[in-house]
Amino acid sequence: MDIRKKQIIVYIAIGVLVIALSIWLVTLDHHPVLFNGQRAYHDVVEQVAFGPRVPGSNAHAETISYIRNELEKSGWLTKTQDATWDGFPIQNVIASRSNQTPQIILGAHYDSRMLADQDPGPGRNSPVPGANDGASGVAILLELARNLPKNSLPVWLVFFDAEDDGGIGSREWIMGSQAFVAGLTFRPKAAVILDMVGDSDLNIYEEQNSNSELVSEIWGQAAKLGFEQQFIPAIKYNMEDDHTPFLKAGIPAVDIIDFDYPYWHTASDTPDKVSPKSLEIVGKTIMTWILGQSH
Repeated sequence: MDIRKKQIIVYIAIGVLVIALSIWLVTLDHHPVLFNGQRAYHDVVEQVAFGPRVPGSNAHAETISYIRNELEKSGWLTKTQDATWDGFPIQNVIASRSNQTPQIILGAHYDSRMLADQDPGPGRNSPVPGANDGASGVAILLELARNLPKNSLPVWLVFFDAEDDGGIGSREWIMGSQAFVAGLTFRPKAAVILDMVGDSDLNIYEEQNSNSELVSEIWGQAAKLGFEQQFIPAIKYNMEDDHTPFLKAGIPAVDIIDFDYPYWHTASDTPDKVSPKSLEIVGKTIMTWILGQSH
């Protein structure tokens, strides 16, 4: 075989490798596109339609059933963690794909506050509908469940109960996540909490207590996707949220929350304040970050 033929063969081989690599990269880059913000928004509407998800209510029980049904349709295994915290019953919902120990826990609370005490009008005596404060994070987890590749690293989706009634009577905040972390028998690499992430005017600042490495990774991923206007690389709030029990247990955790939400704990926290685009921005960011942990 002469030198020219050898060169042609080498060029062809290189070309095939380049094409194969390009296809693999395109496939990896397009996983996040599978996240459907409109479908996640439908999950928000469905949750709010049950009524306020106050612990012990029919709406609360219907929401648990809805979450489990949607997860199981997507091939996830579900169970409830029944516990008691400070005398109050807790029902966390846990979803997994296998018996493998999870490396990442994605969490959101599904309950809604029983009293809209931040409402400026007569609505303060009614419960909070909880479209953004509760339903938005749950919706993103459900849509991630539909689209995360089965070969991604082991993940648990955890839907926390009793997060939002702190300061009412003798109730604490974040009781569901406290009960969950107290019952952990393993140490995940990271916990990522989604709370109030559907605001149509989305401004997610870094939360002061969150693990700095996780913040850098997730906000950096958002910037690569063109979402730097929504994931703002500056610290603004110091939050007690469902990430707090993980941090106290020495587990790296991050709180992804848009606390610049004027309808927080009011009767106006309704689905019209939530944007499918915002849900998709957060969902794509988290999904791409997870896929990046898998490679």
